[in-house]
Amino acid sequence: MIGDYLRALGQITDPRFIRVLALGLGLMIGLLFAFTVAFAWTIGLLVPDSFSLPWIGEITWVDNLASLAVIPVMLVASIFLMVPVASAFSGIFLDDVADAVEAKHYAGLPPVSHIPFSETIVETVKFLGLLVAVNLVALVIALIFAPFAPLIFWGVNGLLLGREYATMVARRRLAPAEVRVFRKRHATAIWLAGVAMAIPLTIPVMNLIIPIIGVAAFTHLFHRLNA
Repeated sequence: MIGDYLRALGQITDPRFIRVLALGLGLMIGLLFAFTVAFAWTIGLLVPDSFSLPWIGEITWVDNLASLAVIPVMLVASIFLMVPVASAFSGIFLDDVADAVEAKHYAGLPPVSHIPFSETIVETVKFLGLLVAVNLVALVIALIFAPFAPLIFWGVNGLLLGREYATMVARRRLAPAEVRVFRKRHATAIWLAGVAMAIPLTIPVMNLIIPIIGVAAFTHLFHRLNA
């Protein structure tokens, strides 16, 4: 598995990787901007411009403090938003990255039947819903067992990301029934590869390239395990 990720990192300067990175950066900025606007708008509705307290008088700085709070909130949000962004990558940009990996490392393979874009969008939206629901449950568990919160986050999202990435990569070469057999047979390796993605997704800036590295690494993992 480590070798799969090292080989993926070795191709990071590939022009096709750079193109996907640029698209992903735009996606991330767009998501953060939308979240910032929604958060600021909600704060504006909930926090009054000023109010009075007994013995103290009128308080006028609460809305300014709330506005400043957007900055740390966005830094934290960027960590959690990267997991759904990574899942979106697996559907929307997977073929571009996987094609580049196979062209360089697995020449001579027969052409693949790419999944229709409409089907990709539907599957991505369904997985995002599952991801959000499971993470909400994991958040409650993490609050109860706070010292183990990072392990819970990495374990749960490693399971989800591993399953999604392995499925999307394997579907390029295998029939649906064969994909299920592949996932079941190599469940532990797939989960560990997913955890290896989930951990750096919590590191700002680095998390921008992880979805690309993840797709490339899972492509290597598939060909190695399915050989």
